[in-house]
Amino acid sequence: MQIPVSLAGVQIGGSRLIYDGNAKQASISVNNPDKQPYLIQSWVNKSVESNTDDGVFISTPPLFRLDPNTQNSIRIIYNGQSLPKDRESVYWLNIKSIPSSDKEAQNVLLIAVKSKMKLFYRPTGLKENPADAYKQLKFSQSNGKLLVKNPTPYHVSFYSLKVNGKDIENPEMVAPFSTKVINKSVATGNNVNWQAINDFGGVTPTEQQIIPAP
Repeated sequence: MQIPVSLAGVQIGGSRLIYDGNAKQASISVNNPDKQPYLIQSWVNKSVESNTDDGVFISTPPLFRLDPNTQNSIRIIYNGQSLPKDRESVYWLNIKSIPSSDKEAQNVLLIAVKSKMKLFYRPTGLKENPADAYKQLKFSQSNGKLLVKNPTPYHVSFYSLKVNGKDIENPEMVAPFSTKVINKSVATGNNVNWQAINDFGGVTPTEQQIIPAP
């Protein structure tokens, strides 16, 4: 079960979306428990900084009205463009809630709120269990900096990362088959603890490693 996310007066039915390569589409629910209607706008792009739809994934309906105490779903459709078959690809689903204007209200500031969530395209044929990917991370050090290697075909998003009990801020995500340099001074023998965010937006149990000698 996905953990819902609140966006202004609107609730989104999850904090990430997994697109199974076998499926024709993926979907996420949008619920309005508020007393006012909202316009809901959605699009998908590759870059977290971008605000334009790049067309690889199409969100539909791209714009709709969500009345009070109603729910709708945003469907995501893959257009078939070539994506890697040996690993996940990550995109960003943008959902903007725009409150309706009250013609009788005067001098009221209306603020549109936008949420970005990760959209993972998971191609068919990946053998490993995605729920175990975070356990496969390998930590080491180079020139006193922390390295984390992800040998799996899945993205691993950190929930927490600690060295000798001290939090590392914003460790973010490790891409498939990649090594990430984390700007944290470490040494051989340091203790690393981490948790990841699973497919449902929940938090995994803690894993632990000792940084080996180079």
